[in-house]
Amino acid sequence: MQIHWFLPTAGDSHGITSGGQAAATVVTERPPDLGYLAILARAAERLGFTGMLTPTGTFCEDAWITTAALLAETSTLKFLVAFRPGLVSPTLAAQMASTYQRISGGRLLLNVVTGGESTEQRRFGDWLDHDQRYARTAEFLQVLRGAWSGEPFDFTGEHYRIEGATTRLTPDPVPPIFFGGSSPPALRVAAAHADTYLTWGEPPDAVSAKLAAVRALTDRPLTYGIRLHVITRDTAAEAWAAARALLDRVPPQAVEAARERFARTESEGQRRMAELTGGDSLEVSPNLWAGFGLVRPGAGTALVGSHAEVADRIAEYHALGIDHFILSGQPHLEEAYRFGEGVLPLLKLGAAA
Repeated sequence: MQIHWFLPTAGDSHGITSGGQAAATVVTERPPDLGYLAILARAAERLGFTGMLTPTGTFCEDAWITTAALLAETSTLKFLVAFRPGLVSPTLAAQMASTYQRISGGRLLLNVVTGGESTEQRRFGDWLDHDQRYARTAEFLQVLRGAWSGEPFDFTGEHYRIEGATTRLTPDPVPPIFFGGSSPPALRVAAAHADTYLTWGEPPDAVSAKLAAVRALTDRPLTYGIRLHVITRDTAAEAWAAARALLDRVPPQAVEAARERFARTESEGQRRMAELTGGDSLEVSPNLWAGFGLVRPGAGTALVGSHAEVADRIAEYHALGIDHFILSGQPHLEEAYRFGEGVLPLLKLGAAA
């Protein structure tokens, strides 16, 4: 079991509308300057997290540059760098990753984000539709791995024609590729090319079904990961009070505006997150709360409860086959300490038992 934290390169705050937004106009109490992000990275390393996910998009700072700047602030922490594969040459991406791996001492993980929304992609000049983007990602990953093979790699496909792709040296170790998506094209790409398939935090039955769908498409050994927020406290009552306090800070008009955006989404994963907010209760399974998804795109659910309850829910997902847990909380510094001091020891104790 690998436990990762999140680097809020869009800014951090006490509310749930601060990060992961479609525009860079959201006010945050803690801007994503290097000083604050360094504090977070050092805290995550000190607390025992394996790595930190850094997002991609026009709402945040660039993941490659930001995490490279944090290498000197840390010594063992890994960085899960998210990037969009269609916006850079796959050979150049292979070179960037290879260089990063050497200067970091092997601390790079790659999160390949195909992009589920055309409005976001068009800001970068990308006009392919949803399924075409996934087809391009499949070709991109073939070239990426080919460039790392140690031999010049040729490729001819619908989206790329490459001759002699290579890098100065093969990265050691080769960075593992994390990849998410809920649509049929996404599952096929994951099955064929990913090392770790990522899902957002759906109820256990839905996660189990999604993992089974990926496994049915491949004979390759994959690992699996899940992206969740956490609200963990000494008691369940304190945790649920904190969840309610987060909602109290959200203006009703923000919820309505988010519902309208999500209704137009092209992303199957985003559609599934939004559906979790439509029932009579936001607790969609024991200790799994969909409150973040009322206003925030992307990961919309949180594990809410006492430290022991949160540890139990993580153990249940682990039993389904989830190996990597990518977590976050508001604010990220305080919640990292709550989780790191309250939940991580319980998970380590369970592993030892």
